[in-house]
Amino acid sequence: MNGVVDVGGGERGIYGAGVFDYCLQHGITFDYLIGVSAGSANEASFLGQQQGRNYVYYTEFAFRKEYMGIGNFIRTGNYLNLDYVYGTTSNEGGDYPLDYRKIASSGKEFRIVATDADTGKPVYFTQNDLALNDYTVFKCSSNLPVINRPYPFRNARYYDGGLSDPVPVQKAFDDGCDKVVLILTRPRNFRRDSKKDIRMSRFLRKQPQMAEALVRRAEVYNQELELARRFEEEGKLLILAPDSMNNIKTLTKDKQILQQLYDLGMKDAEAIAPFLAE
Repeated sequence: MNGVVDVGGGERGIYGAGVFDYCLQHGITFDYLIGVSAGSANEASFLGQQQGRNYVYYTEFAFRKEYMGIGNFIRTGNYLNLDYVYGTTSNEGGDYPLDYRKIASSGKEFRIVATDADTGKPVYFTQNDLALNDYTVFKCSSNLPVINRPYPFRNARYYDGGLSDPVPVQKAFDDGCDKVVLILTRPRNFRRDSKKDIRMSRFLRKQPQMAEALVRRAEVYNQELELARRFEEEGKLLILAPDSMNNIKTLTKDKQILQQLYDLGMKDAEAIAPFLAE
């Protein structure tokens, strides 16, 4: 079974959007998909066979005031309006509805990583947690702490999956994958630093387990990336990553840089078919 992991990363996720659009153009498929944050949304459009859908979200919808902005934060306490992203625009009748029926009938295994806001532990939702016009699990997976409140779902609350399992390659292999394509949105030699996360954790005093997960995020990311490198050396994993980020921020609104990342994702994806054929 072959698999793909998309780690997301806010607007940097447009790199993965380019990878998946290339795959759709060239008939490349995966048996298993696991996504973190924006990576899970990339994979949903891929399963829906909606080439170009993610590109529109990154380059057009993300620039709308309804999508994200200080106005949202003042009104609701959430900088990112996840109900707008994964509800208003994604539901039937929205600007670019997600093709739920194709996702449900794809026959693929789909995992969406989120973090339990009360335990700080990862939760792995599946395609069975999705329903027509109900994409709450993507909201849970993409919900950044501090700038957003924890997102409620089924008697629990959730934050971004990148806080607890940022590079879930071990999960992919544990679930039965033989070969895995890993889509990073930072250079492969990038190492997270915990200084910013430690500062941000102070805003989560009422959620001590979540604050601890935030403090440990850099350590977990670096450990998981090192594990990915070992799998790569064994020939089990292919790492796709941009060469440079040009100082791009997670919630950037620089269209030129976004276009460059998308184009790079399309180009780098050329390595996938030869890897899977080995």
